[in-house]
Amino acid sequence: MTGIRLHAPAPGWAIDADVVVVGSGVAGLTAALRCTAAGLRTVVVTKARLDDGSTRWAQGGIAAALGEGDTPEQHLDDTLVAGAGLCDEEAVRLLVTEGPAAVRRLIATGADFDKTAGGEIALTREGGHHRRRIAHAGGDATGAEISRALVEAIRDRGVRFIEHALVLDLLTDAEGRTAGVTLHVMGEGQHDGVGAVHAPAVVLATGGMGQVFSATTNPAVSTGDGVALALRAGAEVSDLEFVQFHPTVLFLGADSEGQQPLVSEAVRGEGAYLVDADGVRFMLGQHELAELAPRDIVAKAITRRMQEQGTEHMYLDARHFGAGMWAERFPTILAACRAHGIDPVTEPIPVAPAAHYASGGVRTDLRGRTTVPGLYACGEVACTGVHGANRLASNSLLEGLVFAERIAEEITAAAPRVPGAPVPHPAPVTLPLPVAGARIRIQRVMTAGAGVLRSASSLREAAEALDALHSDALAGGTDDTKAAEPGVESWETTNLLCVARVLVAAARRREETRGCHWREDHPDRDDTEWRRHLVVRLTAERTLDVRTTGTHDLPPTLDAPREP
Repeated sequence: MTGIRLHAPAPGWAIDADVVVVGSGVAGLTAALRCTAAGLRTVVVTKARLDDGSTRWAQGGIAAALGEGDTPEQHLDDTLVAGAGLCDEEAVRLLVTEGPAAVRRLIATGADFDKTAGGEIALTREGGHHRRRIAHAGGDATGAEISRALVEAIRDRGVRFIEHALVLDLLTDAEGRTAGVTLHVMGEGQHDGVGAVHAPAVVLATGGMGQVFSATTNPAVSTGDGVALALRAGAEVSDLEFVQFHPTVLFLGADSEGQQPLVSEAVRGEGAYLVDADGVRFMLGQHELAELAPRDIVAKAITRRMQEQGTEHMYLDARHFGAGMWAERFPTILAACRAHGIDPVTEPIPVAPAAHYASGGVRTDLRGRTTVPGLYACGEVACTGVHGANRLASNSLLEGLVFAERIAEEITAAAPRVPGAPVPHPAPVTLPLPVAGARIRIQRVMTAGAGVLRSASSLREAAEALDALHSDALAGGTDDTKAAEPGVESWETTNLLCVARVLVAAARRREETRGCHWREDHPDRDDTEWRRHLVVRLTAERTLDVRTTGTHDLPPTLDAPREP
């Protein structure tokens, strides 16, 4: 344990549980439902409302070998290719073999997917998939439907939940095992202010960290809280340099910041194509799948073309769909475009890459166990080894579903344990709060230095700027800018600064181009030196310890995992 904590008041109230799940997307709610069904007292903690996580914004769908002629083996092959040599094949095999049944259980829970005229699940294609295996709902509102079904199930089953609560730090007992979490509830109610949930098992399902960049598809709550909490608790994280930039995000202007509207890859799956300012289809000849190449390839191609032409965006042309198809298949995207003055029925859509998905995260084994006993992670916050250097489209919802179920099985199968009393670290270290205005500075530094295009110089400048912010916080501010007061905004900024420093440190160390990590000064993939992972932990001295694994296999977390 590091003994590092956020600068926050001591808990003023506490409740007891068997399991506390942090996050309310597909991963968190699935884990909570399965634990509740097994008779465990389960509490869900979520930063906004139950349905406000990243899952709600997922448009394209969920990938699984459900169609005639498709097999888990074919799904595995596509996933391994997209992962650029860094996927854990055993983890991927679990995902693709257990995925179809997990999707059917999701349907049994109440999720209503689109059907064909014959009553079968309608399937589409997305980038990197050689078959139509993406199940969708409401045309392009898959995440909203999954979220609706799971939230309804949570309420129907009487699962206890705490909304508008930012989780702060992990609690541990005298043996260093998980004993719950501290949290801050925003607003007034049964619980408000800083409190605690005491539990022997904590499941992190906090989603991503897209808000570390200026422009992202992620909602405002995606500030890397789970990864930062895990690091402070002494857990290891891996592969944080592999941030996927979605190639087709609605371009709202060079100065636009925050969450940007996504134009789902499913639009290209249905036949839309990318063109430059002259109307030329530039993906032809770039890859055998053209516009449906893996996302890193499409994002790089768009960025290269933008550089060549000195433009700020490319175009996605789907005028040939016609008004009827747009309204039926992609109503959400159609409405978003029109809300910003663009009609995709009659004109091409301006698009550019934006931060979308973290392939890395808190390192886990095949049952979601981290390197801290009693702490589990699933969904985007976790690094299961499934995604490697680049996530295959629509594998994210499936990963959250499959590994959440496996975590619930693991917690249920473990010997019943009464949580040890939480004990304070003998020499706790408070992580200083960044100075006021640091959040925007972090986002702009990361976009400029660690975005789609990276180099030794850009990453060095980013590291120096982030280190300066860290030093300012340690010093209590500067002459003209003082450290922020404890509160949600400053705690989120602290988390963003933490994950940004880890991401940049890993990106500087990986001197190659692989998957969604693109180094201009090292443009080639180097399997001899770099077909391996970077593992990072936070030391008690608040420095980063970055090490390279000996092979492309991730080492065990706690002990050798049981056979699945």
